[in-house]
Amino acid sequence: MKITNVKVIVTCPGRNYVVVKIETDEPGLYGVGDATLNGRELSVASALSEHIAPLLIGRDPDRVEDIWQYLFRGTYWRGGPVLMTALAGVDLALWDIKGKRAGLPLYSLLGGKTREGALCYAHAGGKDFAQVEDNVRALMAKGFRVIRAQVAIPGNQGTYGAGHTEAMSRRVQEGLPGEEVWEPEPYLRTIPRLFAHLREKLGDEIPLLHDVHERLNPVQAARLAKELEPFHLFFLEDPLRPEHKESFRLVRQASATPIAMGELFHTRWDCLPLITEQLIDFIRCDIGHIGGITEARKIAAIAETYQVQTAWHGPGDIGPSTHAANVHLDVAIPNFGVQEMTFFSDIVHEVLPGAPVYRDGALWPSESPGLGTDIDEKAAAKYPYKRAYLPTTRRADGAVHDW
Repeated sequence: MKITNVKVIVTCPGRNYVVVKIETDEPGLYGVGDATLNGRELSVASALSEHIAPLLIGRDPDRVEDIWQYLFRGTYWRGGPVLMTALAGVDLALWDIKGKRAGLPLYSLLGGKTREGALCYAHAGGKDFAQVEDNVRALMAKGFRVIRAQVAIPGNQGTYGAGHTEAMSRRVQEGLPGEEVWEPEPYLRTIPRLFAHLREKLGDEIPLLHDVHERLNPVQAARLAKELEPFHLFFLEDPLRPEHKESFRLVRQASATPIAMGELFHTRWDCLPLITEQLIDFIRCDIGHIGGITEARKIAAIAETYQVQTAWHGPGDIGPSTHAANVHLDVAIPNFGVQEMTFFSDIVHEVLPGAPVYRDGALWPSESPGLGTDIDEKAAAKYPYKRAYLPTTRRADGAVHDW
């Protein structure tokens, strides 16, 4: 079996996605992978079409590990979000081919199920505590057993996970990066009060979590983790920037609040210090940005050794193929923790069918061979790429801050 063609398809059914379709010389046998990097989609598409695709023609798609190592090490300038996202798209498509050729769903090739479905969580944001509470209750009514809570911060012009200002939305509509002003002190005062409110109104039974989104320095993060201890979070997500792993020691020493980290990591080497020193409780890599299933299963195996669970990144800005890969891996590995999820729109399902199915607080993998996802190329062509960026955060004095 040989690879005969590599298609790179950029489509925007509501938001931009980059899809890799690898075709083989076996009639009708192809694989579909996701290579979406929000705000830099065309960079990944160019890397794939101009540099990577020519290297794949004529290769045996069954040799997934060899192709992964060839593409990762062969560039010499290895790693980084663009190249690792491109590699992930190829990797997912190759695993999809392998599953289709075997006639088995991907989880079966990873050792089979260790659980039936993957416990998942959704996001509840709001302009104030009451609205967050209402949105948490609405998700509970849908069967969610773990929920992330975010709230708008008084005095700040924008807050991650709690909606955008009118000015920010206008810039986004113009195809420019939205900008928001954010200050840490109002945030640090507000978030413990939010969880005090939610625990008072909802009780202790529903597991809650919160995403800092890397906006705090080590002392601030340690303070927040300590003040959130009484509310027994499922985890506190991304409290620090990804660059300085040693800073997590301060957070860990200050509090027993469980910590999750990793959506901005690109390889297993980024993860190693936090896992081997047990400075986190959940590793939260994005399978679509770390080179795909081949790298993710190695990270999961390392994490298992140190009693760290997985919580793969699962937002709306990665495609259904990556969400499917998340869940196939979730049900196969022993140290799965929880899975972030999103509900895709009808037009995404039209263009990119096969996303995991939500039911009873869990995501369920497809029983179809491979990943279970696909692309309708005619439908994709109806939704051309639209320039878009992630937003920018600034301090009150105008200085650019962490996202």
